Amino acid sequence: MRRETILNLAVPGLLLATALIAQAMGETYIITLATRAAILALAGVGLNIALGLGGLVSLGHAAFFGLGGYAMGILAFHAQNYMPIWGMIEGTKSMPVIWLVALVASGLAALVIGALSLRTTGVYFIMITLAFGQMLFYFAISWPTYGGEDGMSIYLRNDFPGVNTLVPMNFFLICFAVLVVVLVLADRLGKSAFGLALQASRQNVARVEAVGLAPYRLRLIAFTISGAITGLSGALFADLNRFVSPSMLSWHMSGEIMILVILGGIARLSGPVAGAMLFIALEYVLEDVSHYWHVYLGAILLGVVLFARGGVIGLIAGREVAHD
Repeated sequence: MRRETILNLAVPGLLLATALIAQAMGETYIITLATRAAILALAGVGLNIALGLGGLVSLGHAAFFGLGGYAMGILAFHAQNYMPIWGMIEGTKSMPVIWLVALVASGLAALVIGALSLRTTGVYFIMITLAFGQMLFYFAISWPTYGGEDGMSIYLRNDFPGVNTLVPMNFFLICFAVLVVVLVLADRLGKSAFGLALQASRQNVARVEAVGLAPYRLRLIAFTISGAITGLSGALFADLNRFVSPSMLSWHMSGEIMILVILGGIARLSGPVAGAMLFIALEYVLEDVSHYWHVYLGAILLGVVLFARGGVIGLIAGREVAHD
């Protein structure tokens, strides 16, 4: 078995083991950190489909993350206040329904944003995705119905059939299960004919066009899938905190998701999981060292970019090709 295959199994397994050990020790806060790592890893997997497979450097993925969060927040807000949306649509506290709405809303937004942004390349694409993200950020700030700049709180965590989601370990297992399912789908996508064509379009557009494929269409589909997955992670993140605010739509959030992908390894299947675990661990440890712990994170990120461009997974697996 190749090293990367082992890592693709071991890294999520380590995240699960961390939560189980914390549960045995009665460390609820560590379980919450593991849950946060699983959710951010899910967002990273979404971005990695666009970035790792398609070579699309997006600084606007917080738009989809925030849309997923607001999908959860709006539906749960109307459910807890018994007020139909626009007087017609009932709110809901059902996680599966909320996830579906988050996937559809963020996927549609990614389709529209991608259709416009993908007409450009390079730095122009980066800036357009950033602009769309900031437009939604300022729209959320100016939306007083749902808290505006202050955001809005959800009194109770949403419901999942047969599970008490208020128990930290139960909610972690739900998030972890979603992460595993998406990892399997991302693995299948990377090995499929579509995934191979997408990677080919990243490497040589002219040759892909020469065999009759449309790179624009391939990238748009990948960008839409990427946005939908990131939106799902946003819904889970808002559910974890029982709070949604415009900060979920800010460019800082886009940068945070990209950082954890870079730390773990771009185009590596388990890279976002390793990056999210490392990011949360650094935050937990370095916050005790200094309030300005991002300085140390920046130094570590610089070291990864200069000396370990395959991230943590690439450093351990060596020069093996990602998505074995």
